[in-house]
Amino acid sequence: MSHRYLARLHRELVREGAVHSVVLPGFGGTRKPSGVMSVPDGAALLGEALDALGIACAVLVGHSMGAQFVTELAVQRPSLVTHLVLVGPVTDRARARPLAQALDLTRNSLRESPSGNALTVTDYLRCGPRWYLTELAPMLEYRTDERLRRVTAPTLVLRGGNDPVARGPWCAHLAGAAPAGTLVEIPRHRHLVQHTAAHATAAVVVEHSRQDLAIG
Repeated sequence: MSHRYLARLHRELVREGAVHSVVLPGFGGTRKPSGVMSVPDGAALLGEALDALGIACAVLVGHSMGAQFVTELAVQRPSLVTHLVLVGPVTDRARARPLAQALDLTRNSLRESPSGNALTVTDYLRCGPRWYLTELAPMLEYRTDERLRRVTAPTLVLRGGNDPVARGPWCAHLAGAAPAGTLVEIPRHRHLVQHTAAHATAAVVVEHSRQDLAIG
């Protein structure tokens, strides 16, 4: 729900080049929009932010719901995205119900790192339950798997091996849906794998970014 989830990964990746963490409206203590922000709307705003930064092309990394925004941007503006990285992507079609998501997140928190749980709780409080519930419906409705079929950039799907939110079969399905998709699992980590295994995650992202560019 904010750039803080990616802070450790950011510090690892900045050794390889310029890195920017973008927080969309309503998240991370930013001003909330007056209405629902759809995934296409959020993706368009992300593209505008990259334009404002003068970035003509980039490796896009998104975690959890953020994976939906970067996927959509890769569809909207393929020339902007050289490589796509989806970390713990949602929403598993077999679990696309509010109660199922709540149970999976609770199950994750039971064995997530204390620092990861602290990030989750404080960002939830900063975001507020009303905005979280407002954005829950677009998250559950968005078909990440269907949109990935239109992505031309090489796509990495990365999950913690013990992630109960982005489960193995779902992530394998996403990697198979992308025309140039790859699945990597980091064993013994959970939904916040980019936080608890930042160095290993960065290594996989860097290796992926060095792959040949888009497929046609």
